[in-house]
Amino acid sequence: MIAHLGMYDRPETAAANDAFWAAIRTQLGTGPDALTRSDDVWQVWRSPDLLLSQTCGMPYRTRLYSEVQLVGTPDYDLPDCPPGHYNSVIIAHNSRQGAALAAFDGQRFAYNESQSQSGWAAPITHLRARHLMPGELIESGSHQSSALAVAEGRADFASLDALTWLMIQRYDSFAGDLVVIDQTEPTPALPYITAMGRDAKPLFLAIKAAISDLSRDHKNTLHLNGILAIPAADYLSVPTPLGPALMVHQGRDPNL
Repeated sequence: MIAHLGMYDRPETAAANDAFWAAIRTQLGTGPDALTRSDDVWQVWRSPDLLLSQTCGMPYRTRLYSEVQLVGTPDYDLPDCPPGHYNSVIIAHNSRQGAALAAFDGQRFAYNESQSQSGWAAPITHLRARHLMPGELIESGSHQSSALAVAEGRADFASLDALTWLMIQRYDSFAGDLVVIDQTEPTPALPYITAMGRDAKPLFLAIKAAISDLSRDHKNTLHLNGILAIPAADYLSVPTPLGPALMVHQGRDPNL
């Protein structure tokens, strides 16, 4: 069996994630001894041996919803978001503090990857609604790398999920070079999933109990406040914009 909690796993949060999994495993009475820490998330998500993982809303609605079982949604108690939801913060270099989002129309945009809700789908939907579009697109590979690209002047703006931004502010020194210029509308947070055919209810209950049992320090590190049963339909109803390749092919028409 595979257990994987990689979406907010970084050196500073690894011990808390390990403790979280240990608490879930104790509640379940089964499962692997340790988390899988794999870069090939698609192989993990699609494995028939998947016991528990966390994916992003965009991969779930565009590719995974018919291949995996939805378990539940974590509540991170994020600012300006309903329980079980998150949003994206659009950041720029702090030398542009106070600039309106419209000032970034046609400028260099760093995004982590094309299948990211918070790094691509949410900001592009947000920009299109305001008749704005990015110019040069810079695929960075991670939210942290997108933020660093802006801090170092290799990109003009980027979009990060709100929890990742809180962690960058806590752990990365370059955060002081960045400023939030706007934020997107909330959407359901990154869902926990299991392999199709597994019973999700014991996992939901195990996660709920594990969060309750975690130490205050580990809860604060992971920003975990609880778990909710958000319907799959709420994920599937979130808009999906054109991907980067199609956007470049079609040009900068915000009506596409």
